[in-house]
Amino acid sequence: MAKGLLVTYALWAFGGPVGLHHLYLGRDNHALLWMLTLGGGGLGWLCEFWKLPGFVAQANRAQGQKQRLGEGIPPLSFLRFAAQTTVGIYFGLVALISLSSMANFYIVGLPLAVGLGVLLVAAVGNQTSDFKNILGAAFLMSPVFYGRPIGILPISLAASVTAQKHRRYKTSAESETISVRLYRLGLAYLAFTGPLAYSVLCNTTATLSYVAETLGSFLSWFSFFPLLGRLLESVFLLPCRIWWLLVGDPGFTSRQFQEWEKLYEFVESFQDEKRQLAYQVLGLPEGATNEEIHRTYRDLVKVWHPDHNRHQRDEAQRRFLEIQAAYEVLSQPKKPRASWM
Repeated sequence: MAKGLLVTYALWAFGGPVGLHHLYLGRDNHALLWMLTLGGGGLGWLCEFWKLPGFVAQANRAQGQKQRLGEGIPPLSFLRFAAQTTVGIYFGLVALISLSSMANFYIVGLPLAVGLGVLLVAAVGNQTSDFKNILGAAFLMSPVFYGRPIGILPISLAASVTAQKHRRYKTSAESETISVRLYRLGLAYLAFTGPLAYSVLCNTTATLSYVAETLGSFLSWFSFFPLLGRLLESVFLLPCRIWWLLVGDPGFTSRQFQEWEKLYEFVESFQDEKRQLAYQVLGLPEGATNEEIHRTYRDLVKVWHPDHNRHQRDEAQRRFLEIQAAYEVLSQPKKPRASWM
């Protein structure tokens, strides 16, 4: 049955952020992406207003013709590459919050989550990529940054480059009933949101700590680019500001902005506590110079290296990891407190 443009616009207007129009057009991967990101943070949903006629035409062409495997290569798209990288980072951050307590998380869970995020964007529309190569690139990159949240970025970049290299058009497939499609989308949605919901409901305190640590780690990536870091931090306030402009409720701003202030103060205080603990691990007073931190780190690494403590290998391994983590925290420049009001 041919797809109608008016129906598509109606579904876009009333259910666009959760991908109802994509579900109607048979673009299940795009619908799942919008369900998990609420329409790309709202921006992707708004930008689609002008693209809907093309989506409808593409869906109707797909019903009337079949495309063979290997029939041409899709053009290189920087927008798709950027979206792959961004969604890969997003999936990695969500996994870091909800699954970081899992054994071998940085070897299995993190690259799998990032790779699936990249693959989801690569399979949007009439394109796809190679599943094995994308996950292979993610798993090969993950040991290089083992135990470091910053590894999400290079893992996502490696998987995105691989996805672009192996991009191809989709082959025609047998049409499935709407119940089967909804069943598959539901399973995928639960696989993404289930661990996060369990972590929030059953381990709320630890989840708040994970959120604070993840936000702090993410923002610390941009410590060498202060302007970009402040821009990204301001993005967190964007939903409140948009609502304020649309609704114009002065009571909303005074109350809700205070809640956002509390969140940022919590993140900053959490980072301060991490630095204090790091000073204690290295046995240094607060405010020690970079030279003192580096010299103490080198001395402690020599003392507690597992190869030098074979008679107490477990204790040495634990201390060695604590010293490395403390040095990594103190090596990052301390950010000045920001004002959000």
